[in-house]
Amino acid sequence: MSDYKPVTTSAATNVASPARLRWLQGPVRALALAAGLLAATLLVVLLLVGLALAVAYPNIPKISSLADYRPKLPLRVFSADGVQLAEYGEERRNFMPIGAMPQVVKDAVLAAEDTRFYQHGGVDYKGVARAAIENLRDARSQGASTITMQVARNFYLSTEKTFTRKIYEILLALKIENLLSKDQILELYMNQIFLGQRANGFAAASEIYFGKKLKDVTVAEAAMLAGLPKAPSAYNPVTNPKRATQRQRYIIDRMFSAGFITEAQHDEALDQALRYRTQSDSLVHGEFVAETARQLIFQQYGEEAYSRGLNVYLTISAVDQIVAYRALRKGLMDYELRQVYRGPEAYVDLPADAALIDARVAEALAEHPDNDELRAAVVLEAAPRKVSAMLQSGDTVTVTGDGLKPVASGLSDKAGPKTQIRRGAVVRVMRNAKGDWMLTQLPEVQGAMVAMDPRTGAVRALVGGFDFGKNKFNRVTQAWRQPGSSFKPFIYSAALEKGFTPATVINDAPLFFDAGATGSQPWEPKNYDGRFDGPMPLQTALAKSKNMVSIRILNATGTGFAQGWLDRFGFDRDKHPAYLTMALGAGAVTPMQMVTAYSVFANGGYLLPPMLVERVTDSKGKVLSQARPPALDESLRTLPARNAFVMDTLLQEITRSGTAARAQATLKRPDLYGKTGTTNDSMDAWFAGFQPTMAAVVWIGYDNPRKLGDRETGGGLSLPVWIEFMQHALKGLPVQELTPPAGVVQSGGYWMFEEFAGGGGVASLGIQESVPIAPSTEERNSILDLFKR
Repeated sequence: MSDYKPVTTSAATNVASPARLRWLQGPVRALALAAGLLAATLLVVLLLVGLALAVAYPNIPKISSLADYRPKLPLRVFSADGVQLAEYGEERRNFMPIGAMPQVVKDAVLAAEDTRFYQHGGVDYKGVARAAIENLRDARSQGASTITMQVARNFYLSTEKTFTRKIYEILLALKIENLLSKDQILELYMNQIFLGQRANGFAAASEIYFGKKLKDVTVAEAAMLAGLPKAPSAYNPVTNPKRATQRQRYIIDRMFSAGFITEAQHDEALDQALRYRTQSDSLVHGEFVAETARQLIFQQYGEEAYSRGLNVYLTISAVDQIVAYRALRKGLMDYELRQVYRGPEAYVDLPADAALIDARVAEALAEHPDNDELRAAVVLEAAPRKVSAMLQSGDTVTVTGDGLKPVASGLSDKAGPKTQIRRGAVVRVMRNAKGDWMLTQLPEVQGAMVAMDPRTGAVRALVGGFDFGKNKFNRVTQAWRQPGSSFKPFIYSAALEKGFTPATVINDAPLFFDAGATGSQPWEPKNYDGRFDGPMPLQTALAKSKNMVSIRILNATGTGFAQGWLDRFGFDRDKHPAYLTMALGAGAVTPMQMVTAYSVFANGGYLLPPMLVERVTDSKGKVLSQARPPALDESLRTLPARNAFVMDTLLQEITRSGTAARAQATLKRPDLYGKTGTTNDSMDAWFAGFQPTMAAVVWIGYDNPRKLGDRETGGGLSLPVWIEFMQHALKGLPVQELTPPAGVVQSGGYWMFEEFAGGGGVASLGIQESVPIAPSTEERNSILDLFKR
């Protein structure tokens, strides 16, 4: 039997022993101490927060300006048909009232940023508690800023993360909630928030990222936009598509869980593949004309132009602008294909590992962006009959056959190290008319084209060069070039007032200018083709662009009279010295001056200033200024109607049988008028012409003048560009024959002033010359200088 006996106690003796009590007192005392410390800490924190609030409250900024919110709105430039051409300003924003804001976008924003926005009073205490718990669980920071707090921060506070800023943010949020309604706060937020790509507000972001109005976005697109406020750079779908898509899908899930979208909408949004707007999506290419408009508006409004939301509507037709841009680029590239290959733009080292090539090509081509249809590529393999190259997109193209002809010298064994096309060479590829790839190069040659309605002066298209991005110099308005033979019609116009008629017979015979006492070598001018065709009617001489005839006409008319006559067309006298060299276009003009001057012939004798800006409105559509086409009354007439009419008959013959005969032959209509122009040594190639509803001028040349080539002319270079544009501009328009004005008669098949009919004017010139034309010493030096260049 065991000696173990259980211990029994009575109720009276069932109490803790002193030792047990001492053991329990330790934990109780510790808990009490901890509770006391926590309470004291909370009290101190509350006191500190209260003290901070008390100190901060008097210093918070006044927010009354929010009730009269006036965002900085950029300057926008539009074509006449409402197509946006450009935007200028620090911030790109389209203000949109909350009532016009699509519900799907508002829901996406609330799901992403502040689901309880309409329930809290500016500070979401539940959200703060949730964020605090999450921060204890995860070292990564969890935000708790409501939309109202973000408005406070965006308008009044810095972005630094400090306790003081958070205090001000809370106080401002509470104050804002007392001043504005929830819808007003949301309106401020959705128009002010920065969303990357210089976009402020969701309306601007929608157009910048997707190229569409905000009202047209889908659930998937709304979710992508709503993901941007958290970190516009990190979640930019263009530069960081993977990270942006992750956030977008999170927001779509949030929209579904919050009850904003159905399960079907949720699944559809997750499946949608988004397409983002690229720079090439802007197809109008009105950069030069938009920049011209910006300068005009800045002169009037100063810096304020970039922030008050001005909308500038131009006279430009978007469709005409596109056609002009394409026509000029095609003309310049056609010329470039005839030039010697100058070599690749650069060379890069390609890794041996094929898996690494794509990344290396992308890195290399970042410094050689695509130039519209001229795509940059890195050569992977090169042989005389085949070249393979990789584009920026990672796609590989193969060029063979005729596509290699423009760069044949670069594929030759004799090619130098700087011109050879080999593995790693950075080259340009483009598709030809058949859609096949071909190798080429960026052109060095430049050009300009401008088109105007001669009845109003309204500019319809303006292209100032091959590529605005590479060179912003606007050759339409800024390039002073010699017009060559395209200037001859203005000399002939002056001659009509001195008795010349289209029937006047003038000798196309050699001219000799004696050097005289200066000791310089004599000068004997030539025609372009080097031939002299003897006596011919003035009309034929102009159609064939005979230099000898033009010099004889100017000499007989008088250089002083002819120089003064130029005023009627808007030219600057000081750019055209009163020498015989005027007959050959030795002065200086801009393409804009030329289209203005030819419009005088086109409209029957009225000099109209070019009109580019049609109207300017404020951000709400109120018209601030309006340009109205002038009425064609006699106060604007600078050229007698009969002079304009007879000149038109001469210019029409040029497009029928002369140096521009290709015009009527191609366009199949007789109401075309114009003149080719090629300067000495073929440094400038022009065509200036019109139909009664449209005048257009094309110039091609190098910015630093040099020969285009011995066989390059205005008729071969610039005329095709003009024809391509006019094929579009005149499509569907009926033929418009000119009506003879008073004071002209037809005699012998030629139109002329009635008093000069029947032999009353100058019958002939230069037929019986026995002595050479002797210019002055100053004039002779001008001629020698012209033809030595």
